[in-house]
Amino acid sequence: MSKTKTIDFKMPESEAELYSRIDGNHIPRHVGIIMDGNGRWGKKYGFARVIGHREGVETVRMVVETSLDIGVKHLSLFAFSSENIFRPLMEVNSLFGLFEEILDIEVNKLHKRGIRFIVSGDTSILPERIHAKFNEAQKLTRDNDNLVLNIAVNYSGRQEIVDAVREVHKAVLRGDLKIEELTEEFFKDFLYHPEIPYPDLLIRTSGEYRISNFLLWQCAYTELWFSDSLWPEFSQEEYIRAIVDYQTRERRFGKVENL
Repeated sequence: MSKTKTIDFKMPESEAELYSRIDGNHIPRHVGIIMDGNGRWGKKYGFARVIGHREGVETVRMVVETSLDIGVKHLSLFAFSSENIFRPLMEVNSLFGLFEEILDIEVNKLHKRGIRFIVSGDTSILPERIHAKFNEAQKLTRDNDNLVLNIAVNYSGRQEIVDAVREVHKAVLRGDLKIEELTEEFFKDFLYHPEIPYPDLLIRTSGEYRISNFLLWQCAYTELWFSDSLWPEFSQEEYIRAIVDYQTRERRFGKVENL
């Protein structure tokens, strides 16, 4: 993965000045975000951890709206990892309930804004009514193209690669693929959503410096941005700052130029 860097400048106060820093010709096609720190935010302010998750929904709304405004076409949000299932039962059940509530409230709004909703991960472990709602949301919005909102639920990057290898094996057994024909580009076709470009920028909040099993194959050359803010505290200003910093970077994808 590419080396991250940060720049030190004070963001302007006015919205016009803030947006003026963005180069409209160099918008990342795909932004991924590891939304970390909800539970710690709740604990920090004396609430239950699930209150932090609920507060973080407002940050999700902000990121979706800002992405639409500036022209990001794909946004992937890590909402629930396959490891999160081992958290305390009350917290997991509260998260499942929050998923259902958000789907009931937000999906029609997303559809009206021309947002396509997709899911990465195994939602079959969720209660059946919630699993069905995820499927209904994907079906309703499948033809929208203003923004693709990819929600990772019960997701594991390692498992996605294992599942892709299994599909490659099936293709070979069917005679649809000769193993010597398999390339990195062809392998992409067996991932959960091969139609989505690899992330240009990956943001992680809460001061942790790792990608925690998120989009492992896809993030080989992704630019990284780490924020000390807990997810409910992550602001539009900081999101724009991450975009602007991305636009200052020279992406070589392992190549050396201008020798």
